[in-house]
Amino acid sequence: MDWLDDIKWDRDGLVPVIAQERGSGDVLMFAWMNREALAATADTRQAVYWSRSRARLWRKGEESGHVQQVHEIRIDCDSDVVLLTVTQLGHDPGIACHTGRHSCFFQRLEEGRWRAVEPVLKDPEAIYR
Repeated sequence: MDWLDDIKWDRDGLVPVIAQERGSGDVLMFAWMNREALAATADTRQAVYWSRSRARLWRKGEESGHVQQVHEIRIDCDSDVVLLTVTQLGHDPGIACHTGRHSCFFQRLEEGRWRAVEPVLKDPEAIYR
């Protein structure tokens, strides 16, 4: 897989990944991939990440059912960041965040404090049983 050699992997063999929703352009989440995760994502067209906390591959939606269908894979000009264009499946509207929200970027800095500005679409207790 020569195209994988074009990626500038960090010292741990990882590359940062941004998942952006097709259509809306919303940034849903940030994660990491290793070579195996990126190859699996390209092969299956479903997002597969490297979970640093679990130290293993993590197929998005494996527990929650909130799968990311991948439409496009891009790299930035320095070849050190991957951008996925995805459709978030499993709930309408899509839930990408483990908090039950559409996006992991639901907190906004307001007057020196972080404020949640996106609603919880589904209780995480009901998602992760």
